[in-house]
Amino acid sequence: MNFLLNRETSVVKERPLQPGSGLLSGRQHALDGLRTVAVAGVFLFHTVTGFAPGGSIGVDVFFTLSGFVITLLIMKEYRATGRLRLRVFYAKRLARLWPALLVLCAVVVTGGLIFPSSGWGGQAADAIPAAGYVMNLSNFGAFGSSTGGGALSPTWTLAVEEQFYLVWPVLLLLMLRVWRVRTVAWITAVLAAGFLVSRFFLVSGGASLARIYNGPDTRADELLLGCAVALVLSSIRPGSRLHGSLHAGVRRGGPFAALALVAAVFALKEPTTPGAWFDVFWTFGPAVLALLAGLVIGSLVLRPVGLASRVLSHPWLANPGRDLSYAAYLWHLPVYLLLIPLVPSLWLRVPAAAALTVLMAYLSFRFVERPIRRWASKRLEPDVVRSAPEPARELEPAGTR
Repeated sequence: MNFLLNRETSVVKERPLQPGSGLLSGRQHALDGLRTVAVAGVFLFHTVTGFAPGGSIGVDVFFTLSGFVITLLIMKEYRATGRLRLRVFYAKRLARLWPALLVLCAVVVTGGLIFPSSGWGGQAADAIPAAGYVMNLSNFGAFGSSTGGGALSPTWTLAVEEQFYLVWPVLLLLMLRVWRVRTVAWITAVLAAGFLVSRFFLVSGGASLARIYNGPDTRADELLLGCAVALVLSSIRPGSRLHGSLHAGVRRGGPFAALALVAAVFALKEPTTPGAWFDVFWTFGPAVLALLAGLVIGSLVLRPVGLASRVLSHPWLANPGRDLSYAAYLWHLPVYLLLIPLVPSLWLRVPAAAALTVLMAYLSFRFVERPIRRWASKRLEPDVVRSAPEPARELEPAGTR
């Protein structure tokens, strides 16, 4: 399936940026480091909840970052070729994410069958929604009785993201046919606000916490805000007036947002019982956390030599974020649940879980993710190259400044 934008199908509205130019032309190593920090927060939340009651906001950061990255990937190919081959796009996403998830499900189910009294026992039923990217729907009872709480429960976030990925690329490309990138960024922000309003009606209508927490719609504003940040940053030219204004803004707001998120990890406890604070938090909380995360992302991109960017770009943070963060997120809770009956001491169990999680993440990356990704690239990248129009300068996509 192709989405092709050319002279016959689009009105040229803006002078296009060159594919290799702009603020987002290279890999953003600081964002890899941010992934590492977010995974660490989720790990602390699941292992020492009393110490990091708000560590789950790592998930909110992941949602915002995922919206940012997926939009950036789309825009880079769109600028380079004037189109996005959806078949190739989805195949690459599947090759990147699904194999490691299937291996996790197979290992947990097999281990649970062999050792039913372990922390992996009784997980076979959860493997189906986990592997099918519908664990979030299963968690609030969309298929009957609700699930959640098992070794595979963190896969609900993967389900939310994959469901979003099915819709967003098509919607984004349709909007780019009509409007400039900056206009699309504003529309995306409005869509995010619309989902916030939708969540308000769910909360005020007495929806269950499981429904509010796991819904693809109740998390859409976080993903869309990340998309909006990517669209804004991909539309500006280095040295432009807008660039200077945004740079000045994130110089002041970026450190505040980062400190607020760090403080929330250790001080914020998400409300679980109905009441005024429950209503306020679950109506506005996800959007506020996404806005803070978006501000941090913008600061890291716009200030690549700033202190936070330099720290997060350090190989000790950036390399694990690039190569191991996904598998570490998959494995951290199964590993910890497996160790609970084996290592009674919490202070021994947590570092042991961290070390074993890193080991499993490395094995997943080394023997599952990287080989399959390379195989997929060899099969799919030539298709992308062949699909690119020969005289690229003749394509003038709308909305790229």
